[in-house]
Amino acid sequence: MASGNLYTDLKVHLHERAGMTSNHTPRMYRETHQLMGNRFEISVVTTDDDRARERVEEAVEEIRRIERLLTTYSDTSETAAINASAGITPVKVSDETFQLIKRSLEISALTQGAFDITYGSLDKSLWNFDRQMKSLPDLQTAKAMVRLINYRNVILDTAASTVFLREKGMRIGFGGIGKGYAVDAAGRILKE
Repeated sequence: MASGNLYTDLKVHLHERAGMTSNHTPRMYRETHQLMGNRFEISVVTTDDDRARERVEEAVEEIRRIERLLTTYSDTSETAAINASAGITPVKVSDETFQLIKRSLEISALTQGAFDITYGSLDKSLWNFDRQMKSLPDLQTAKAMVRLINYRNVILDTAASTVFLREKGMRIGFGGIGKGYAVDAAGRILKE
C-alpha cells in the first residue's frame, strides 16, 4: 500500500515471557516500522533483546505478507486480480483472502453497508486523500462511481473459492479491515 501522508499509529503490545527468569528484569523492547502505509510500533516485554528482535522481525514479515496479499497498489495481489476481473469473471483466491472477504461482507450486512469493502471504487484514482490530490472529482463522475459501492454485488462461491464483483469498474479494498487483520496476525506470531 502507498506510503501514506495520513498516518495511523498501530501498536502491538505483547508480553514475551519465554526465556524470562527471576534473576533478569523484564524490559520493553520496541521497534517502529512503516508498513501498509502506516506507522506500526511493536513492543515486546523481554529479558532477551536478541530473541525479541527475531520475534518482531517475524511479526513484521507477516504484516508484509498480508500487505502483498491485500494491497491495491500492486498488480500482483489477489485484490488487484479481483478488481481487474470485475464484471468479467470470478477469480480464484486463497482461503485466507476468501475468509477475509466473507467476514467483511458479514460486517457489511451487520452495519447495513456502513462498512463496505466495495468503497474501493472511490479509492486511489478518484478520491485519494494525499498530497497529490489537488481537487475533488466532478459531481457526475462521483455519482457514477458511488453507484458501484454495494457489498451485495460481491459474489462468493465457497466450493470454488472464487470472488466475483458483478459490476465492471467495481473495486474492493481492505483499508477498513486489513490493518487490524494484519495486527491480529502479527500478534499471533508474537504469542507463539
